[in-house]
Parts: sequence; C-alpha cells; structure tokens
Amino acid sequence: MADAKDILGLPKGGLPGGPLAAADKRSSRTLKEAPTKKPDGVSREVYALTGGVPPLMPTLEPSALKRRNVSQSKKVSWRWLPFTTSARTDNLQLYHWVRTEDGVAPLGDYAFAKYNKTVEIIRYTDEEYTKYLMDPNWTRQETDELFDLCEQFDLRFIIIADRIAPHRSVEELKNRYYSVAKTIVLARAATPEDVADHTLVKDTYNMQYEVERKRALGIMLSQSRQQEREDAEVLAEARRIMEARLITKVEDEAELAATLATSSAVMDEMEKISQTPAQASSPSSLPVTLPTSMSASMAMSGLVGIASNGPRTPRVYLRGACLAQMIHSTVTAAGARTIKRVDQALEELGVRVKPKVPTQTVCAQHMELRNEVLTLLNLQKQWKETEVSVLHDNPYADIPPPTPNTPKVSSSVNAMRH
Repeated sequence: MADAKDILGLPKGGLPGGPLAAADKRSSRTLKEAPTKKPDGVSREVYALTGGVPPLMPTLEPSALKRRNVSQSKKVSWRWLPFTTSARTDNLQLYHWVRTEDGVAPLGDYAFAKYNKTVEIIRYTDEEYTKYLMDPNWTRQETDELFDLCEQFDLRFIIIADRIAPHRSVEELKNRYYSVAKTIVLARAATPEDVADHTLVKDTYNMQYEVERKRALGIMLSQSRQQEREDAEVLAEARRIMEARLITKVEDEAELAATLATSSAVMDEMEKISQTPAQASSPSSLPVTLPTSMSASMAMSGLVGIASNGPRTPRVYLRGACLAQMIHSTVTAAGARTIKRVDQALEELGVRVKPKVPTQTVCAQHMELRNEVLTLLNLQKQWKETEVSVLHDNPYADIPPPTPNTPKVSSSVNAMRH
C-alpha cells in the first residue's frame, strides 16, 4: 500500500477521514491482532526471505531437522588403498580411493565385480570329439579355435567371424557351435528326457531359416519408397478381399443353417407321411403345406441344376445333411405327393429311400436316380392327361400308340426295373 501511495504522491497516512486511512487502520489492526510466528526449525534469515509465504514443495519435518545423523558421530575419511576383484583371474592389484569410518576400510569383494557376467561354454574331450563330433567340413583345429574365440568374446559371433581363419559366415559358425554343444549335452545326459528343458535342446538352431530370414530382411531394407507403397497397396487390397470373403462366409453359413433347419423339418414330415400311406392319398390330409415357389423344370434338370440354382453346397460335407438339402430342393419344386410316388417307385425297384452310407458320391447317384424316376413319372402323367383329353373330346377316337421312348402307364414298373 505504501508503494502505491508513493506512486500517486499521497501521504503515507492518507487523507484524514478518507477511505485509504480507514483501510490502513483496518490493516494495521489485523496485523496486530494476528501476529505471525516463525515455524520451528527454520532460521530467521530464511523466514525473512520467504516473507512467511508457504513453500511450493513440502519441506522436512522440524523434528527431522533437529535429529542428528548417526554417521556424524564417526570420523569419516578417504584413503588411497589397494584392491583386487574376482572379475579378473590374474590377481591384478589396483588402487582407488575408499571411504573409511574411524580408520576402518570396508571389507568384501570389489563393488563392481557383480557386473562381470560370462557365458558358460561347454567343452568336449578327445574321446567325445572322436565319437560324436567328427564333421568333414570342420577339422579339430578349427573347432578348437572356434570354441576358444566363443569363450573369449562371449558368443559374439560377428566379432568371431572377423578373427577366425579360414573365413566362414556367421551362420556357419553358429551352426557348428550350437550343434556341437547340443550333441555334448545329449551325450552326457542319462536319458534325453533329463535335458528336454535345456535351452540348447529345446531351441535348436536352424541355419537355413536364419539365412532365409536375413535374405528377406535385406530385401525389405533395400526397397525403395515406391516399392513400399506398392506393397502397402497390395496388403490393403488383400485385407479388403479377406474381409469381403469373411462376410460372404458368414452369410453363407447363416443361409445354410436356415436351409438345413427347414430340410430337417421337411424330412420329419415326409417320414410321418410314409408311416401313414392311407392318409397321404388326399392332398387335404397333409399336415403342412409345402412351398411351391421353385419351378418343376428345375426339379427335372438333374443334380447339376439343383447344385447351381438351389441352396449352396456346404464346404464341409456332412453325412445326411447334404442329402436332406437336395431332397428338400426336389420336394419344394415337385410337391410332396410326387416325391411320395418317387419313394414308392424306388421301393418297387428295391432301392432304399435313404442311402445306407450317405457319402457325397452315393448321395449324388441317389439324387440322379431320383430325378430320372421323377422325369419318368412326369412323362407318364403328361401321357395320361393327353389320353384323357382326347377321349373326352371324342370317345370313339383312336388313341395313337406311344412313342418308343414313352412307356405305357400299365408298364411303368417294368420300365423302371429295366
């Protein structure tokens, strides 16, 4: 407030009776009524710099500031002392500065020796090499040199490939080392099951796969931007085709499930009709009304027509289901009475209404026979209708003899037998 008064050129006390004077009185009264107290553990200088404003970050508790560290009671010094490390096998003695308390140096191994990690290399004897490890592509000297370098460089085969002579590829070095190590592990085990979980036995190195992987990776890394865009477009198109095929497959499966459900219901009704032949003589006695949306020409067009125009043939063939689907297509086109006549004709011919072994080939032949019998019955029906119409017009007319390919009504059973 005093700074603002200085800027405005007003007296610090304010005008007598003015609002600023009243504000100054209220503020001075407030400060007198609520004096601030310096917190414990904070020096006077720090408190004066902060002005009593609470810090942004939490500070230590006052009790922690008064607590004395235990280590302060000991005399701490630094000494130049020798040391050895277990990471080296030559007992090399070096020197470093060590923090000591009351003149006592810390005991134990070098602190950084725990980071010295080495790979356990499997070694072989002369007898094991002669018995298990002979290879025409590798000599004993080359194999020994490979294992020495593997132990020296911790299986860093890229470095080993630069130092071994004669020059061999990294894949050849890996294949030789891992095959020898796996052979030794299996040879030293009592049974193969004892080392089945060993890394060298469980994860066998595949040299051919590694070569192909690196070759494919090299091709991928050497592609240009245009080739990458083309590959991305091909993958996107393939993904689109797969999604479209998946949608079509789901729709086909739903359609097939509905067709099979209808077919099973129709087959049940046909069995009921076959069990009661007396009731099947009149159309009004049928328990259900079958659909007649399909034309009769489709029923007489054979198995090919049914397969192309009827319900889709399932990709996985189910015994009985495909036959029921085919029969349902024929029933839908020709009607239940006509199919009943076909069943009776098949029984007269000594053919089972349902094949005993309903494989795909047997069902195809069965449906072909059904279509031929259906065609024969339709021709007989047409001939009978023609004869009745002629006799109705002229009772004394001479009925022309049937064609050689059209059997008489009375000889239908003999024709079907032949």
